[in-house]
Amino acid sequence: MESDKTTRLLSEFPSQTYEEWKEAAVKLLKGRPFEKTLITPTYEGFDLQPIYMRETMADFPHLGDTPGTGSQVRGSRLEGYVDAGWLISQELSAPTAKELNTIARHELENGQNELNVWFDRPTREGQDASAETSSVGVCGVSLSALGDLKVLLEGIHPEMISLNLQSGAAAPAIYALLDEWVRESGTNPEEVRGCLGMDPAAWLAETGALPGEKEKVFDVMAELIQAAAKRLPQLQILDIQGHAFHNGGASSAQELAAVLAAGANCLKELAQRGVPAELVVPRMRLSVSIGGNYFIEIGKLRALRLLWTRILEAYGVSEAERKVHLHARTGLWNKTRFDPYVNMLRTTTEAFSAVVGGCDSLHVAPFDEIIRESDGFSRRIARNTHAILAEECGLTNVIDPAGGSYAVETITDEMAAAAWKQFQAIEAAGGILAALESGTLQEDVAQVYAAKIKNIQRRKDVIVGTNSYPNASEKLLGGREIDYEAVRIERIATVDTWKSSRDDKAVQEALANCGKSGSRIESLVEAARAGATVQELMAALELGQSDIKANPIGFKRAAEEYENLRLAARELAEAGRPARIHQLNMGPSRRYRIRADWTSSFFQVAGFELLNEDDYADIDTAVAALKESGAKAAIITSDDETYSTTVEALAAAISELDAGIKILVAGAPGDNEEKWRAAGVDDFVNIRVNNYSFNRALLESMGASL
Repeated sequence: MESDKTTRLLSEFPSQTYEEWKEAAVKLLKGRPFEKTLITPTYEGFDLQPIYMRETMADFPHLGDTPGTGSQVRGSRLEGYVDAGWLISQELSAPTAKELNTIARHELENGQNELNVWFDRPTREGQDASAETSSVGVCGVSLSALGDLKVLLEGIHPEMISLNLQSGAAAPAIYALLDEWVRESGTNPEEVRGCLGMDPAAWLAETGALPGEKEKVFDVMAELIQAAAKRLPQLQILDIQGHAFHNGGASSAQELAAVLAAGANCLKELAQRGVPAELVVPRMRLSVSIGGNYFIEIGKLRALRLLWTRILEAYGVSEAERKVHLHARTGLWNKTRFDPYVNMLRTTTEAFSAVVGGCDSLHVAPFDEIIRESDGFSRRIARNTHAILAEECGLTNVIDPAGGSYAVETITDEMAAAAWKQFQAIEAAGGILAALESGTLQEDVAQVYAAKIKNIQRRKDVIVGTNSYPNASEKLLGGREIDYEAVRIERIATVDTWKSSRDDKAVQEALANCGKSGSRIESLVEAARAGATVQELMAALELGQSDIKANPIGFKRAAEEYENLRLAARELAEAGRPARIHQLNMGPSRRYRIRADWTSSFFQVAGFELLNEDDYADIDTAVAALKESGAKAAIITSDDETYSTTVEALAAAISELDAGIKILVAGAPGDNEEKWRAAGVDDFVNIRVNNYSFNRALLESMGASL
């Protein structure tokens, strides 16, 4: 009976076809082109449609897959997050192991369940603190020996959490220290889970070199995976990362292609060394950064699983063994120094995308991550974003919430096609390492980066608080004063103390044995037990110098150029030469208001001081106010009707007052450009003008150094 009611109700609202909807939409646009107005091109090479309907969606093969099966598009677990949520994997940083231990224990007691440790650059490069003259403890913890790891993990129980030790080039040494720590602490090795973060391709993209000769690096990787499979079976060794590409301005499809190519390269190299894919896959995670385009990012995660499953199938991995751990972190590309609290909103939407897309672990960046060492407040807000998504939004109560969405399924398929095409191009170039060495991959990324920057400079792509909606009166967040020289001195003393108290003969014997008999990894563990440092452990492997060089992708942010404009304007103000523009609003407010508000924002994004609160009934009053303000630029603002009787006379009067004042007009001049320029107008500001270039040139004309 209820079914009959439903049928009768629906019959009153006949379904509409896409063509019928489009016809109605075109009528509402009243002459504006449908394609340019409602269809959005993406940097991935496909278009976002204004509406997705069942009839416009292809019959994708993966639609019949359930979560945890087939293509893995719908996630790697049958129960989704219902049985267990994603890992809260907040990256934690402090200069010393003791400081980081205090922070880590607090975070773990308040909801974090994967200890995500970021090491400083010397540690990640396989150097001791005593071998580095700078950057010790900067943006990561300094760790040189087993004693550091003991301090770092004091009171922490790995059997209750996951460990994500982002080790970089030093993964073999960190593994040796961890293996020995597990033995000494009495921890059950079969319960230790997490990841060590080894990824030669990511290291090459980030630094411009491999952490040694290619063949030797992959030899060690093979030994490390085999050793871990026996000793720490739940520990992942490889973390195939796309962060360098995302933060270099790449498209989401390019980031996916790089991850796929790096992962496939590891499978190939390890297979050549007798390590089957079935042994590798459980000891690997794929990591990507999440950007601000909500549906694009959901599609990216789903497409990554689909394509990785296709690669594993090609390597003969059984369906039951194709599950992949997908780690996500909110990206750095779109984060800003100005209006920094907006970063909270950005990371929230990005985290939502990651969760809906089905990540297995997630780092939500503190809002001040790119500005300073985060404090308890910013870490708490970021950590609680996870809790709100899980507990208040209820995302752990639904399995694959995006599944079946016409939009999401279509975008997933289009993203997969775009990424696969670029993956094939990388493979055709000889693989990820060859593509980086030749520079072809960097060139492809640079093209997308340039397109993004062009749209940002024209404010077609909006960065809230930076190139649009600026807070003209805000103060920059201050940094946290850390005496890194004192940290370095303290760390050198600590390492020297450990070295003086160890049995040097036992250390040297263990190191000398590395590679001569038995497993090199076992020898490393023995050397770590005897007191060998990270640098000594890495030196014992004799990896040599990188035989592959590349131009690093380079870390960039979308807002950097505008931030530099704002900083340059502040320097002028501090020097007593403010970059001041007098906005001459002619006539009553109703005439100029819309154009005046747009114009004020046009200049405030570059840090100019706008005198824009008054309107002027006549030319004499406007010129008198300009003279009193001392501004070196004036912009005439009103409607076109007022311009026809005002611009020429006002420009002439300003030129007579001071020939050095730059005279601008808000809006397009049309047929009036020649006569207005003849009257003294220097330039025009309108939507077709490159906002960044115009503002930069104007700042430089006022003495700014850029």
